[in-house]
Amino acid sequence: MAVVLSTDSVPPSERLAYWHDAVWRTFVPLDVTAPKDEPFSGAVTTERLGCLQISTVDADRELVRRSRRLIAESSDDYMLVGLQTCGPGVVVQDERSAPLSPGQFAFYDTTRPYTLHFPSRFEMVVFQMPRQSLGLPESDLRRITGVTIGPEQGLASMVAPFLSKLTAEAATCRPEVAELLARNVTDLLSTVITEQLGRDLAGTDAAQHTLLLRIRTFIDAHLTDADLSAETIAAAHHISVRHLQRLFQAQGATVSGWIRGRRLEECRRELGRPRRSRPAVAAVAHRWGFLSAAHFSRAFRTAYGMSPREWQALADRAPALSGDPSSPT
Repeated sequence: MAVVLSTDSVPPSERLAYWHDAVWRTFVPLDVTAPKDEPFSGAVTTERLGCLQISTVDADRELVRRSRRLIAESSDDYMLVGLQTCGPGVVVQDERSAPLSPGQFAFYDTTRPYTLHFPSRFEMVVFQMPRQSLGLPESDLRRITGVTIGPEQGLASMVAPFLSKLTAEAATCRPEVAELLARNVTDLLSTVITEQLGRDLAGTDAAQHTLLLRIRTFIDAHLTDADLSAETIAAAHHISVRHLQRLFQAQGATVSGWIRGRRLEECRRELGRPRRSRPAVAAVAHRWGFLSAAHFSRAFRTAYGMSPREWQALADRAPALSGDPSSPT
């Protein structure tokens, strides 16, 4: 369900203070200033999509700063993508300045100071994700911030329309679809970053990220297949098992571990359903490829620190918890 914070119901004299608090609560600690002698209005609508937070900001002119002091007071570790959809904007970070017009976007990073300048009424959609979800080295993340990326630049031509459509449809996504889409978005953005940094897409990291995205999508589509394995995945993508294993090793994972983790996520989701619609533990385990109930219980406890039945009991006591526990690694 979308969270909407708007100044419309706030007295004009209190709107700037309210807006400062709304922006702080939605993103990370920030300083927000706007002309005090001008009327101000703003609204931010936020949806969750797996590991992604998608926020649409519609406001009058303002200046947003993330200072060293605010960074020192919080441990937020996110990469953000600001997609300009109306009016002008400027993202400044790492001694670079990225002017934005509608259809253009820029990356910025909460671990270092940045400034967002909007000289007139604007709308920006902000995608916020854990930095580690991009799977890129620190050096690459530092080189991509504060850079204008437009629809005329390679893969970026597909990204802005895709992100816009995702924003419009995020509220309708089922939890399992949301998780898949979030992973695909981070993989796509990783590929865009690699391309923007001037890498050869034919044989370097960008091509590998694209291939890995396709493989992860294939795995999600075949999670219920009991015979899903490194061999079947490699054959479906016309690569060797060794190549497949190297792709996952580069992400700090293994093929079997990734499959097991995704299956456990799906089992956890089903077991967290309301009691009246909840299937039996054994049926859930079997549906998601666990042939042994005992093996499933051990794997579940290792991943989540509790047995499947303990998780069900916890979900019964606090239903809101059942949608987003920590995922296994």
